[in-house]
Amino acid sequence: MGIRTAVLSDLDALAAIEAACFPAAEAAGRDSIARRLEAYPGHFWLLEIGAGEIAAFINGLVTDEPVLRDEMYENAALHNEAGAWQMIFGVDTLPQYRRRGFAAELMEHVIAQAKAQGRKGCVLTCKENLIHYYEKFGYQNEGISRSVHGGACWYDMRLAFPGP
Repeated sequence: MGIRTAVLSDLDALAAIEAACFPAAEAAGRDSIARRLEAYPGHFWLLEIGAGEIAAFINGLVTDEPVLRDEMYENAALHNEAGAWQMIFGVDTLPQYRRRGFAAELMEHVIAQAKAQGRKGCVLTCKENLIHYYEKFGYQNEGISRSVHGGACWYDMRLAFPGP
């Protein structure tokens, strides 16, 4: 088992995992994932098991904007490698690998990477039933999001790193 960043040849596997993890209205399509991979492959963290099988991944762009906007999901050009905030679009774990700590291991890795890269913190949106899960990592609930992604009700969550 190991964590690595994505390469374009991971596209089909990532699209299949995304489709297995989210309702169709919320899941990123293959073309959207391809644009993201081309723009910021270093911000796709994959957890592999066995012979290179991807069990889970986290992805998202980096920006100076402090709030995750719906446009960010589709517009990979909004990525700014020098940005202050690591946005997290999805925490995807194949159903057969859930409840094994894979998502938590990936989240800890992403948080460590964002700190090492000098970011101000990480930002994500989640559904109400997952607020408690993300609070375990130190995320703070900032209330109902303006996001209407996929027609769902989302909550803004922020993990701000201590300043110097």
